[in-house]
Amino acid sequence: MDKQNRPFTTRFDHYNYNVLDLERSLDFYERAFGFHEVKRKVAPDGSYTLVYLGDTAGHFLLELTWLRDHDQPYNLGENEIHLCVRTTGDYDAVRAYHRAMECICYENEAMGLYFVSDPDGYWIEVLPEKGM
Repeated sequence: MDKQNRPFTTRFDHYNYNVLDLERSLDFYERAFGFHEVKRKVAPDGSYTLVYLGDTAGHFLLELTWLRDHDQPYNLGENEIHLCVRTTGDYDAVRAYHRAMECICYENEAMGLYFVSDPDGYWIEVLPEKGM
């Protein structure tokens, strides 16, 4: 069906990561990227907590899901999926900041990018605001 016949539009809203330690993950995303809590939902029986993190632009949310009864690290397989963020400021200084946090898991200087790994092993690609 072509877009002229589609009676709706869509936009990206959020992406989900399941996390083992919610507070550790919240701390990581705040320190590494400045993401802040936008909203939270706690199950009435306490079986799960959903925390939505936002960036400064407010275009996209990262949902962190904590499951009370899940007590083992998540199996991420070959982890070929990832989020990507663009960062302002001096890109080399940002990379140095993440290097000091010891969270960089892959760098490709020829392509001008690197990845950080969050506490649960999810990868986040970091790019400069302009380029690529």
